[in-house]
Amino acid sequence: MKVSIVQEPPVYLDLERSLERAVSLIGAAAAGGAEMVVFPEVWLPGYPTFVWRLLPGRGMAATDALFRLSQANSVDLSRDGLRPVREAAREHGVVVVIGHQEIDGRFSGSTLFNSCAIIDANGTLLNNHRKLMPTNPERMVWGSGDGQGLRVVPTAVGRVGALICWENYMPLARFTLYAQNLDIYVAPTWDSGPTWLATMQHIAREGGVWVIGCATAIEAADIPADLPHRDEIFPDPGEWINPGDAVVYQPFGGVEAGPMHAEKGLLSAEIDVARARASRRKFDVAGHYARPDIFTLSVNRAAQPPVRFGPDDTGGA
Repeated sequence: MKVSIVQEPPVYLDLERSLERAVSLIGAAAAGGAEMVVFPEVWLPGYPTFVWRLLPGRGMAATDALFRLSQANSVDLSRDGLRPVREAAREHGVVVVIGHQEIDGRFSGSTLFNSCAIIDANGTLLNNHRKLMPTNPERMVWGSGDGQGLRVVPTAVGRVGALICWENYMPLARFTLYAQNLDIYVAPTWDSGPTWLATMQHIAREGGVWVIGCATAIEAADIPADLPHRDEIFPDPGEWINPGDAVVYQPFGGVEAGPMHAEKGLLSAEIDVARARASRRKFDVAGHYARPDIFTLSVNRAAQPPVRFGPDDTGGA
């Protein structure tokens, strides 16, 4: 099975044009023989890197302006906001894993989440996972997710699960995926560099799984000229804001492809899904190497809505 990782930037904070670019990239990957296409963390409509560059107090006005733009360009699943991606997955018969910034269209209509969608080759949205805990200044723009997306789902290419960025440092979250007969572990991120790559290799050995790590490769030159406060946030036009470092690790460790550093394009690899389960003969963290008589884990996967409405007298919800 061939997997292709997208290491191209979106049209930053422009959801409509980023969706068009995503559809085009899915088509290009499929034309190259890919059966699975993976996009990085909040690729739609772009990671809010401004939260790491603006001061919480003095930069409040700039943060507010960029949040409004980000909010207006977020994916609303209650309105089938990933429909173009689902249709592209169905048209080309590929599994798509894509990070997106999700707006809560059902309740507040305002709060944003860092989410990752797994879409099967028939276009069905199989799972949407919201990042459990935004990291440090990310809490200025994102709410915290709940456990309902902590799922491994069967797809046309195998059993797939995903954790986002520093969720991959949460041992219990990882174990939750390992304990669901996982084949392909996807880690969309904004992180990069040697420490992150070491984490990806560790997970491949710990879980006995194929690990796909990817961040958005983006330069300051990719940021639209009309972005509010652009010159203040990205003063160096030649800067690599993120070098990408897309990588594929084999079950039980070892690089299969990448890392792809400071380069744009598609990183592809041929993977044998059956190798994941076979690799766990030596060490199966959720199987023969577990000690349930000593350690237990309870996971609450119930949705946590802010309000529960009962039926009203007029028959409405």
